[in-house]
This record gives sequence, structure tokens and C-alpha cells, in this order.
Amino acid sequence: MGKARYFEMRRNYSGAVDTVNHIIVNVPGFLPAFVMKMKLQLALQDWEQAVETAQRLLQKDSHNFEALQILALYSLCREGSVTEAANRIGDLIVALDHFEPHNAELFYKMALAFSRACGRKQQVLQQTQTLVERAVSLDSNNSELATELGYQMVLQGKMKEALKCYKTAMKLDETSVSAFTGIIRCQLFEGQEEEAEQQLEFLSEVQQSIGKSGELSYLHAILAIKKQKGQDEIVNLLSDAVDTHFSSLHGLPLGVQYLEKLNPDFLLEVIKEYINFCPTQSPSSGHASSGLLRHCTSVLETMVKIVPGLLEAIFLMAKVKYFAGDIEAAQSSLQHCIEQNSSYPDAHLLMAQVYLSQRNYKLCSHSLELCLSYSFEVQEHPLYHLIKAQLQKKLGEVQEAIKILQMAMNFPEVKRVRSATKSSNKKITVSMFDRVSIYLELADAHSINGEQHEAAKVMQDAIIEFSGTSEELRITIANADLALMQGDTELALSMLRNIMPEQPYFIQAKQKMADIYLHHRKDKRLYLSCYRDLVDKVPDSHTYLLLGDAYMNIQEPEKAIEVYDQALKKTPKDGTLASKIGKALVKTHNYNKAVNYYESAVKNGQQNFLRYDLAELLLKLKHYEKAEKILQQALHSETGNDLPVLMENSRYFILLAKIYKKMENIEESISYLQQGREVQARVLKKVQLEQPSIAPAQKQFAAEICAEIANHFTTQRDYEQAIKFYKEALVYCETDNKVMLELARLYLAQDDINACQHQCALILKNDADNEAATMMMADIMFRKQDYEQAIYHVQQLLENKPDNYPILSRLIDLLRRAGKLEDVFRFLEVTEKHSSRANLDPGFNYCKGLYLWYTGQPNDALRHFNKARKDSDWGQNAVYNMIEICLNPDNDTIGGELFENIDGDIGNSTEKHESEQLAVRTAEKLLKELKPQTVQGHVQLRIMQNYCLLATKQKTNVEQALNAFTNIATAEKDHVPALLGMATAYMILKQTPRARNQLKRICKMNWNAIDAEEFEKSWLLLADVYIQNGKYDMAEELLRRCLRHNRSCCKAYEYMGYIMEKEQGYRDAALNYEMAWKFGNQTNPTIGAHYPSKLPKDEERYFGQSSSSPKGLSVHQN
Repeated sequence: MGKARYFEMRRNYSGAVDTVNHIIVNVPGFLPAFVMKMKLQLALQDWEQAVETAQRLLQKDSHNFEALQILALYSLCREGSVTEAANRIGDLIVALDHFEPHNAELFYKMALAFSRACGRKQQVLQQTQTLVERAVSLDSNNSELATELGYQMVLQGKMKEALKCYKTAMKLDETSVSAFTGIIRCQLFEGQEEEAEQQLEFLSEVQQSIGKSGELSYLHAILAIKKQKGQDEIVNLLSDAVDTHFSSLHGLPLGVQYLEKLNPDFLLEVIKEYINFCPTQSPSSGHASSGLLRHCTSVLETMVKIVPGLLEAIFLMAKVKYFAGDIEAAQSSLQHCIEQNSSYPDAHLLMAQVYLSQRNYKLCSHSLELCLSYSFEVQEHPLYHLIKAQLQKKLGEVQEAIKILQMAMNFPEVKRVRSATKSSNKKITVSMFDRVSIYLELADAHSINGEQHEAAKVMQDAIIEFSGTSEELRITIANADLALMQGDTELALSMLRNIMPEQPYFIQAKQKMADIYLHHRKDKRLYLSCYRDLVDKVPDSHTYLLLGDAYMNIQEPEKAIEVYDQALKKTPKDGTLASKIGKALVKTHNYNKAVNYYESAVKNGQQNFLRYDLAELLLKLKHYEKAEKILQQALHSETGNDLPVLMENSRYFILLAKIYKKMENIEESISYLQQGREVQARVLKKVQLEQPSIAPAQKQFAAEICAEIANHFTTQRDYEQAIKFYKEALVYCETDNKVMLELARLYLAQDDINACQHQCALILKNDADNEAATMMMADIMFRKQDYEQAIYHVQQLLENKPDNYPILSRLIDLLRRAGKLEDVFRFLEVTEKHSSRANLDPGFNYCKGLYLWYTGQPNDALRHFNKARKDSDWGQNAVYNMIEICLNPDNDTIGGELFENIDGDIGNSTEKHESEQLAVRTAEKLLKELKPQTVQGHVQLRIMQNYCLLATKQKTNVEQALNAFTNIATAEKDHVPALLGMATAYMILKQTPRARNQLKRICKMNWNAIDAEEFEKSWLLLADVYIQNGKYDMAEELLRRCLRHNRSCCKAYEYMGYIMEKEQGYRDAALNYEMAWKFGNQTNPTIGAHYPSKLPKDEERYFGQSSSSPKGLSVHQN
């Protein structure tokens, strides 16, 4: 235990835990080791492990005080469960009564942390009051206990009872500073400012000998507020209170004592006062938020991290975020508050303001209704009426807004400057900002309603009412806005010029002037002069940042960089500035200078967080090794379990994965994605408790990681794993249409039609006009043979936009598979009529080329594909189609020997050979035009290059192609094109058994749209093999499979006709030959000659009536 204590004193808590674990293993019944382990785990901020240890400890000792205390604190601080915490404290009181009934000090100590972290919840305060009262009853002469009882009364708002307790404490110990401070607090809150001021002066003198006190600075600030002192003086006192308070926590690990000294209740009181002086209008886009807001954010983040169950801290964080313009973060925090406590009126009221700023008027109205339903008292709150009036004004109901605002003006809290903060008989707090807002909104509503005289009267009343206050100048700025609305820019500018640098709202006035010069006067020079003047008059980092942003706004990044650099010298640890400089350098294309800047900043050790920006820039510049090294160093230097570290590490892992992907090291890429996913899971576990405002963004990031992993598995054709990770992505972000669409595609690839349809229905529910989902639904309908419904889906899209060529190309493919190619022509006609330039469009030519190719017109198809060949969108697919036509213009079964043996004597073999070689050379030239950008693109190019080698039918080339196909199939699991290539090569090399093995392997796979053509060719080739071996049943099953997926498959009908002919089913043979003849566009003389020749005379006479046969044959006979 001594060794563990030594490690603890050295702040090596992990080492201490290891030592204690060793003790527990050797002496499992030694309870002090468990207690120490629990406290050490808390010091490591690992609440879950501390709770687990506490539960183990209670199994051994069901009344252990420390364990009961930790479980109660967990319920209160982490889970925010007030009822459960109160019950656990009740259990603790029972245990104390039973085992330590005379230990006053223990009763007193147990109450401290709970009372300060409960957010003044009555259930908990009743229990803590009980604990302190027991302590006082046991030791009634202890001044410290009497003082604490007084504080318990303060927390419950019982100021008179508190004052009695503090006076009792002073009688017991006349030198008690804490009791004296308590008396001053009571006097201030009871309106006895004069007495409190005298006492504070005396205590300030004493303070020089006893040291600074955060609470004393806070009381000075409250007195200054009540005496309406200047804002700067009050803010300085509040800042001093916070700084002094936090200095007492220095070096203290998380634990019960830390929570006592942190005193979240005191910090909330300070922040509430602080917020009243923060600018409550969202900063302009691109401008930094106020220093006051940043200070509030810093304090609240600490509180939310340590005590995430304290809803009031999260609510105030939402308020600060809203004032800072971070609407999404504010909304997220408020949502968390409402989920934890649906009857939180203030949260609903602020949520209404959030929705109003987002122009979501329906939800704004709903939030106001909820607020009213949970608290009828809100009707007496001027802020409720202000928001309601603003909503009505936005909805165009200006007259209604005026009525509501006039009602708000009658509230006593609105028109009394001297009692601006609280009503004497009601618990209604109205900030001066909101009071001024009511006046300004009413004046604006009158102005919009054309009642200029009334507007001027209200503005005059506001000037009189708030003369000499911090908000007076805001009224001046509003007056300038009214002048602008009336088109008098000069009057607006003259009003704004009168605001001096030492006055509040000077920065806002200058920003307003700059806005007028830029947007009304179109004068960039005067726009910049406003910000230069700001820097001259108020030379701090914030104004430098505003000037830099102004340069960026008018596209002068070089000058912005100079200004940002000056600002950074004033605040060298400001991450925002450092990042802005780097991004500005990138914007000016000074990439080398940007890299040097980032490297220098990282090397100095002051801007370690810039490593990510540096690595990202190096990735863009294709300096992969350097980027990798930077990130690896970052991961090694930033270790720990803190939320910011975990969040940064997660980003590092994902960026490393991108780098390895670019380096084509797929295994490492997936490995780092998986590591990033694991770290992000830890982030999500912590962020819900410590920073709920950023939880949605972190969930989105987790979803993106899972989607990227799924994408890797999709590329590798491991569809089951891909589906698993897409599903996980949807757990984090269930309405992500992009992920849902990818998942639907995978279900379709797996031939899971119902699952695919379900996903598409969900997408279309969220986005009724989603083209990809609509097309997939059409595909599903085709597979279910509901052709009318399928065509209806696509027609709806094409009717809205007939020249939507991606949709048209998919429709052509679907109609082909449905055996309705004749319907394509009318869609092409509609498109041509819609646009006179359609014939020149690459997309239209590609679609027409598809139609011609599918209808057995390869030469015309080539001509149209050629017109799309150079296009960035359609070119690559057009070239691949042209290559396929060159290599197989008659759509024969490459490697198949059946019809080759039958028709071997047709045509001049020498001439045919020369023609084939010329086509191969043309295909090879076309291949050189392809410049794939993805890994899969490169694989596809290799496949096609090797098909060109197969087309030569020269043994050396075929063997070379076979090796290439084998390598691809080994590297990528179940790669259908590569397996088909292997089978074709084996067939050409007369190694039929080996070919058959590969084709059987393909037959066992699920059909998917991506490899549809290769599946069809594989089934046809295997059917060819079976037919030659007399296995007609097996061949027929494969051919039916072909026709199930493509009813226009000419070759499948031809093979079926051959089988029927061999089995002497002449009528069926003729029907199949006729279908082959039809879908071959009546251009194949071999098929045309086949089906009448083998029929009995009566059947021949019947089928001789076919209009296609004589016409087709006559063409070829001529």
C-alpha cells in the first residue's frame, strides 16, 4: 500500500492501480486496497471502472461508506439521475446512522460534494441538509458545521434561515471568514447593499493576510451589478472570481475532494452573471466570437466534462453556443437537456429561438407550445412574448406581432431600469438585452407596418429608458438600421460614427459601418478602413482577426496572412489564428510556404494540433511518406484517455488510412480505419457525458468511418462484411441517405430483393425525388416482373427531365432485360424533341449507342459511342463499349465451340482472320485512351487488356492473359470478370475441364448488376460446354437463368433452339430461333436459315408466315 501511495503522490495513477491490483490478487479480502483502487480509477477519470470496483466492494462490505458515496456521485454527476442519487444518499445515511452514529465530521464531509453538484435539486438537498443537521446535533459548538448548514439554506433559497446559521457560526468563532462571507451574501440577496458594502470593505482588508478568495470577488461583482457600475469593472471581478477559484484546484486529481472544491453550483452562479454581459447576437460569418463567450465556454466545458449530469450547465452551454453563432451545437445541447428532462421550460424557450434562427417556423411554434404546456407561468415572461412576436413577424403577421409586443411592454420587468434583473414577487429574470430587444422589435414592426411615427416614438422611449446603460448604444445601432431601411445611408453612418472606442458596442458599430460601405456603397477601401481603425483603436488579437477576415472576404489572402501573423504574435497559442494562416497560404497556392509554416509551428511545440493540417496538405501534394511520418509522430506524442486526445487520434487514424489508400496499401488502410473506428467508439462513449453538444458531429464521423470500411470491403467483393459496416454506420446516423443507398445496392448485388426494396422505401420516404433510389425501385420491379410499375417509376423521372441521360441509360438496360427493347425508341424520340441539340450531346449519343448495340447494330453503335468518347462523364464507358464491340461484334460466345464447329465453313477464313486482327489493333489503340483514377479502374483496364490478348487466339498471348487473370482472381475474392477470363483462356487452350471448374465457381455466386454481363457470358459458355457433352438439362437450366435476368439474350434463345432441335421439339426450337432472330435485329443469317429448315412441312408452312424470316433472309441472300 505504501508503494501505491508513493505512485499516487507522484501522480502515476496507472502504476498505483497496478500495485493495488497485485495486492488484491494476493490478499482478496483486504478492503482498503479496493477503496484505494476505486479512488485511483476516479483519478484516472475512469468512472465505469470506479463504479465496478465500488460494486465489488459492496459485495464484500454492503455498508462501505466510500463505495456508497461513489455510486451516489455517479448517479448524480454522470447520469443526472436525481431520484436515484437521493435514494443512494438515503442508503448512505442509514449506514452512517448504524455504524458511525456519533461521527459528526463524517456526516459533514459526506454532504459536501453532493450539495455542490446537484444543481440545487430539492430531493438531494433535503438529504444533504439531513447529513449536516446530524453533524450539528452531534457537535453544536463547531462553527464550521453551522456555516455549512447556512450554505445548505442558501442553496435552497432560504436566506433568512441561512443568515441565522451564519450569525450562530460567528458567535461560535468571531474569526470565521466563511461565516462572515455568508452573511454578506445574504445581505446582498436581501437588498441590504449598504451594509454588505461596508462588510466587503472590511473583508477586503483582511483578505490581504488570508489570501484571495473567488467567492469574495464574486460578491464584489454582485455589489457592482446592483450599483450599476461599468461593465469592464464587473467583468474583471467575475473573471478574477473564476481564475482564483480554479487556482485552488491546481494539482488536485478527480475525486470527492475535487468535486467539493470545484463547487459547480458556485461556478454556475458566476457564469449566469457573466452571460448577461456577453454579446447576444450571433457574430457575422467568418468572425470570431467574443472573448467573454470563449471564457464562458471554457468554464462550462470543464463543468460538463466533470459533471455531465448537471443539466443546467449543459443548458448554459447551449445558450453560450447560441450567442456565439454555433447554432447546431446549441441545438444538440438543448436536445440532450430535453431528452433528460422533457419539462424543462427554459430549454424549450431557447430551442424556439434556435428554430427561429434556422427559419424553421413550424418547430419554433411547437417549442413555444411545449414550453407553455409545461409551465403556464411562462406567459408572464417577456422573453416568451418576444420570441412569439418575432415568429409572427417572420410569418408576415406584423399586426399580431405588434399586439404581442405591446402586451410584453406592459410587464413591470420591461420598463424598470433600476430593477432590471429580477421581479420582487416573481421568479422572473429578464436581461437588459431582452428588454431592449422588445423595444427594438416593436419599433421595427411599426416600421414594416408603415407606421413610421409610432416606430420613432418607440425608439425615443427606448433612448430615454436606457440612457446611460450599456445597451444605449445598441439602440443607436438599431436607429442606424432603421435609417438604412429608409434608404438614408448617410444618416446611418453619422449615427455609427458617434460611437467612441471606449464605449460598449464600438466593435459592432464599426462592423455595421464596414457592412454599409461594402454592400451599400460598394467601396472596398472604406470597408477595410473600418477594420483598420478598429485595430488602431482596440489593438487586440480579436480585432486583428476581424481585419484578416475582412481581407479574406474581399479576396486579398496575402494581406490577410500578414494580419493573422501579427495577431498570432499577440496570442501565440490561438489555434484558430494558426489554422487561418495555413489555410490562407494554401489559398494563395503558396504550398511550399504553407508546408514550411506548419512544420515550423509544429517544431516549436506550440501548435501540435496543426499536425493534422500539415499532413492533410502533404497528402494533397502527394508527399505520402512525409504525411505518414507526421501522423505517426502525432499518435506517439498524444496519448491518454482524455476526450480531446481521443478525438484527435481518431482523425489521425482516418487520415493515415487515406494516405495508405493513395499508396495502394489496402491492408494498412483498412487496419488504420479499424483502429480509428475503435477510438471513435471510445469518443462516443465519453462525448455523450462530457460534451453532448458535439455528439451529433462525432456520430456522423463514426458513420463516415464505418462507411469507408464498408466501401473497402465492397471493392474486395466481400459483400457480407460491407453490409455489416454499412449497418453499423446507420446505427450512428440512421437517416444518412448515401449510406442507405450503398446498403440497398449491396442487397441488390446479393439478390436480396426485399431488403433492397425496404432500404429504397426508407430513402424515398426521406427524399421522394431521390433518383438513385427510384431507379433501384424500378430495377426491383423489373426483377419481380412488374414491368408496368418499373417503367412508371422511370417515366416519372424522365417526364420531369427528358435529357436526364444517366436515368435514360439505366432505362435502356432495364427495358433490354425485360425484353422490351422496342419501347426504347419512343424515349429517345421524346428526348430529341425536348432538345434540338440532343444529337450533339455525348450523353444522348451514349444512350443511342447502347440501344443500337443491344439491338444488334454494332457499326451504328460504334459511330454513336465515338461521339461520346472524349466526354469526361461518358467517355470511359463509351470507350469500353467500343472495345467490346471491336473484340466481339457479333456477340458470339468467346471460347464456345458449338456454333463455331457448325458454322465453321461459312465465310472466307483468311479474310475473317485479318478482320479480327484489325479489330484487336483498334481495341488496343482505344485502350491507350483510358486513364483510370481508381484502384478498381486499373483492374478493369487490366481485364480488358488481357481480353485483347485472348482475341488474338495466339497461344503465347492466351497464356500471358491466363496468368494475368489468375493473379487478379487470387488478389480479389470472387472477381467474376477475372474468373470468366480464366475460363475463356482455358477454352481457347482446349483445357475444357479447367474452364468448366471456373465457370461452375461463378454459377455458385449470387448475381449482381455490376457483373451482370460477365455472369451472362459465363452461363452461356458453360451451357455451350454442357451441350457439346450432351448434358441438355444442365445447359437448359443455365439458359433459363440467362433469360430470367435478360429476356433479350439472343444467344440464350439460339442455344435453346439448338437443344430443342436436337430433342426433336421442332415447334419449341422454331419459337426459340424466332426469338433469337427478333432480338438479333433479324441480321444473323445463320439463325434466319435455321428454324424453317428442320421443321415438318405443316409446321414449316405455319412458321413460314413469319414476316421476319423472308425479309431477313432476302437481305443476306442479295
